[in-house]
Amino acid sequence: MELRDYVSYDAVGLAELIAKRAVTADEVINAGHRAVERVNSAINAVVETWADEAPASLQDQNTGEPFAGVPFLVKDLGITRAGRPNELGSRLARGLVAASDSTLMSRFREAGLVPIGRTTTPEFAISTTTEGVATGATRNPWALERTAGGSSGGSGAAVAAGIVPVAHATDGGGSIRVPASVNGLFGLKPTRGRVSNGPAVDEVWSGLAVQLGVSRTVRDSAALLDAVQGGGIGEPYYTAAPQGSFLSRVEQDPGKLKIGLMPNPLNGVRTSAPVAAALGSVAQLCHQLGHDVEDVTLDVGVSWEAFVFANTQLFTVNTTAWIDAVSAAVGRGATADYLEPATMAVYTYGRKVSGLDLLGALDVRNKVARAIGAYFETFDILLTPTLPELPSLIGTYNQGQSELDGPGWVDKVFSNSPFTALANVSGIPAMSVPLSTDPVTGLPVGSQFFAGFGREDLLFSLAGQLERAQPWINRRPTVWAGA
Repeated sequence: MELRDYVSYDAVGLAELIAKRAVTADEVINAGHRAVERVNSAINAVVETWADEAPASLQDQNTGEPFAGVPFLVKDLGITRAGRPNELGSRLARGLVAASDSTLMSRFREAGLVPIGRTTTPEFAISTTTEGVATGATRNPWALERTAGGSSGGSGAAVAAGIVPVAHATDGGGSIRVPASVNGLFGLKPTRGRVSNGPAVDEVWSGLAVQLGVSRTVRDSAALLDAVQGGGIGEPYYTAAPQGSFLSRVEQDPGKLKIGLMPNPLNGVRTSAPVAAALGSVAQLCHQLGHDVEDVTLDVGVSWEAFVFANTQLFTVNTTAWIDAVSAAVGRGATADYLEPATMAVYTYGRKVSGLDLLGALDVRNKVARAIGAYFETFDILLTPTLPELPSLIGTYNQGQSELDGPGWVDKVFSNSPFTALANVSGIPAMSVPLSTDPVTGLPVGSQFFAGFGREDLLFSLAGQLERAQPWINRRPTVWAGA
C-alpha cells in the first residue's frame, strides 16, 4: 500500500478496505511502519516500534471487528502491553516491563487494532508539553519550533503527521484535548467511569484522569469509544452505556442546542486575540447551524485559587505515590539523578500532603461537580477555547525548570491550560474540535465543547454536524507521511 493512499483514510476507512480485501492487514501495518520511518526523525513522536505485533485474527480478515488490521500507537503511560516496556517518559522507569495487558489494551486489540509502537509522554504526564529528558522534545508537525502539547503529545504529533489515523491518549487535566488542539485533531475526554483503567487501578489521580485517543475524524473516536467503553472485572463503578452506538450519533444532527459561550478563563487572564477570534467564528458557525449561543460566566462553586489548590493536592500526592511504586519496582531511588526538576518538586511537595488535605481536595471536587452539573440543567453545551494561546514554543513548559516548587509547577501548568481541567474535576465529557486555523501563523486552533455527565452521545452528534459544516480532513501539516 502506497503511503499517499494509506494517509488518505481514517481508521474506519482502512478497516473497510481490509474487510473488502482491497488490501491486506499486513500491507496496511507495513504502511504504518514506513510512515514512522518517513517522519519520526522530524517530530520525535514514537519511542519505539513493535515490528512483531500482528492482527489478532490473521486467518480471517472478515472478523467483524471495527478496526480489524488497523495500525495503532499507544502512549507510553496509562496502558500496558504484556512484555513491552512501560517507561512513563522517565529515566526512573527505564527498563520497566509490563507483566500483562491492561483491560483497555485488551479491548483495543479485541477491536482489531494492532499496536505497532509507543509514543512519547512528558515524565509521569505532569506537563502540557512533551519535552522530557528521557525521550527528548516532541515537535508539532505544523511548526517544528512549537510544542505538540501534552501529556499525550507523541500520540497527537503521530496522528497529525499521518503515521496512524488514531492513537491512544490519556487525560488528567487536558492531555487528550491539548494535543488535539495544537495538532489540528479531534479529541474527546470521556465521562469519568466510561473507560476502565483496570485492573491495576480504579480511579487514576483521584478520578481526574481518563483514557481514550486522538483522531483525524470524529467517527474514529466514536467507534473507538464504542469498542472500549464499560467496566472491567471487579470495577467499583462505571458509567452506564447510552442507548445506541456513539458512531451512529455522528450522523445524527443534535437538534437545536442551548450553548453557553465562555471566551475567557476563570483565572482572570484574557484569552489571546487569535484564539478569541477563532472562538468567535465557531460561535457564529453554531448560530448558523440553528443553535442558541449566549455569553455565560461559569460558576464552579469555589474560587479559582481554591480550585487550583485542590488540584495541586490531588495532582502531587497521586504522582508521589506513583513515583514511589515505580521506584520500588525498578530498584532505583526517586532522586534528582532520575527525575526532572519539576517532577522532583511535585514529588517533594506530595510527600507533605496529609490525609486531611486530600479529603479537603475531594470536597472541592464534589462542589465543582455539583456546580457544573447545575449549569447543565439550563444549558446543553459549554463552549470555550481549548487553550487560551496558540501552541507555545519548545522550552516554555518543560520540566527542567528548577526554580518552581510543587504548587508553582501546578500553577504554571494551569495557566497554560485553564479551561480543560473543568471537565476532569467535574467528571463530565469534553471535546476539542479542530475548526480553526490562525490566519497569520497557519497554526491549528481547537475549540472546546463540554456536555453534561454521560452525554458523549450529544457531543458526537454536535461534532459530526460541525465536521460536515466545516470539514478539516484535507488540511495538511508541514510534516506529513504522505508527502
